[in-house]
Amino acid sequence: MDRRVKHSKIKNTGILFELLTRQITADILNSGKSAAIKLIKTYFKESTELGKEIQLYNILVNKNFKSETRASYLVDAVVKSRKKINFSQLRREKYNLIKEIKENYNLTDFFNSRISNYRVFASIYKLFSTENKSLSPDVETDSRYTVIEHITQRKITSKEKEVFSEEFKGQDDDLRLLSYQILVDKFNQKYSFLNSAQRKLLKEYINNVSNTNSLREYVDLEVSKVTKVLKTYLPKIDDKVTKIKLTEAMNQIKKLKVGKIVKDKQIVGLMRYYELVKELKNVVK
Repeated sequence: MDRRVKHSKIKNTGILFELLTRQITADILNSGKSAAIKLIKTYFKESTELGKEIQLYNILVNKNFKSETRASYLVDAVVKSRKKINFSQLRREKYNLIKEIKENYNLTDFFNSRISNYRVFASIYKLFSTENKSLSPDVETDSRYTVIEHITQRKITSKEKEVFSEEFKGQDDDLRLLSYQILVDKFNQKYSFLNSAQRKLLKEYINNVSNTNSLREYVDLEVSKVTKVLKTYLPKIDDKVTKIKLTEAMNQIKKLKVGKIVKDKQIVGLMRYYELVKELKNVVK
């Protein structure tokens, strides 16, 4: 029996989720709406088998231990939990998800993105394949230690990333190509028209797509902040027509706080209010 497991990007739950969240970014910037949002909310709920599996992927991808022993114990515990998943139901959900992705996107383009943690995702996929007893000892060992090494490597904090990025700005191109900075440069170049508030909103929108309570709280807080900023500009505007329009805009912004679940159009609306604030800063002295 051939006990080698070939990694399949199209069947890897971690990669599917990663690419869907990236697709949301591209869609929302291009058209203000995204079919990927519905797919994530439908297939990655906590009650689905895909939802349960992505939580296990996230544990192994995001957890950090100094001790290799603790990391090894975590891998064992996660693999054990993975065996509790209903595999036939998982296969059905994955089949239906891929089918819907194909209906909404070009599969070749969708899976063409480079995944930074590809090797880790592939190793987790192979470890999770042990329920079929299909891994050879060498493949299982390689996969296991790839994940353990990932867990035990020191993660860079957001603050450290900023310092790290600044330090690499003056370095030669060869070194920069090997650094985190090249990723930052590409993102900043592509989305240079977004200010910090818009980028933060976009980040929250992606990260909290399946956590509507957290996103609702964030949006409500941002709406309150934008409202206060708009109020400070109102007395400084002399043109009556502009003043009326700004007053109406301030009345309409309240709609962004309506509902328990944040709707796509509310995110787009808040992005536009950020743009309005930018314009006011340019024209109102």
